[in-house]
Amino acid sequence: MQLTVKDVARLLGTSEKSVYRWMRERGLPAHRVGGQFRFNRAELIEWATAQKVNVSPQIFEEPEAAGPLPTLADALETGGVFYRITGANKEAVLASVVEYLRLPEGADRRLLLQMLIAREKLASTAIGDGIALPHPRHPIVFHMDRPLITLCFLERPVDFGALDGKPVHAVFTLVSPTVRGHLHLLSRLAFALKDESFKQLIQEQAGREQILAAARELSRRFDGVSPNDAQS
Repeated sequence: MQLTVKDVARLLGTSEKSVYRWMRERGLPAHRVGGQFRFNRAELIEWATAQKVNVSPQIFEEPEAAGPLPTLADALETGGVFYRITGANKEAVLASVVEYLRLPEGADRRLLLQMLIAREKLASTAIGDGIALPHPRHPIVFHMDRPLITLCFLERPVDFGALDGKPVHAVFTLVSPTVRGHLHLLSRLAFALKDESFKQLIQEQAGREQILAAARELSRRFDGVSPNDAQS
């Protein structure tokens, strides 16, 4: 979830006035969303650690932790599958992809694009065989009802700096409201892309319903697979 000024004041054991002062003077990271400041929990933890600011143990808790985890199929159906996405380079492709994401009304797409580009500058999210998994470094980006995975097939392959040297033609973008959901789906997606049948559909740019049907079948198989097995 995204935090308000009031939330941050409580988690840092200070006043809201101090929160605003720390934003101005100490670089407390904040983002404007709908005319109000919102804070990323992961960024807040990093900032407090660097600034040696004491935090409440509640900062490490996620209210959604007790809820059910999303399935790969549900996230992919929510995010959608799109074809012939344009872009002559990595940044242009990401800009096009962000426009296709089914984000909440009023979501700051420019901010998300900046986060995706910043993540790529740290290390390429291309995993080889023409596939990339761009995602923000900090998974808590928007207040959303549920996470999404959007699959975009590019009109022309683009160099993403993959270790195998192959240009990317398929981009899976993951956006989640919680760290827990983000890591869960990332592990499920990684597992799915090790499945030769599913991977072949991606390589062939198969039809939307065919891909979603395969994701549903994999999700049923996941029910008997532990997260540790999925990442092995």
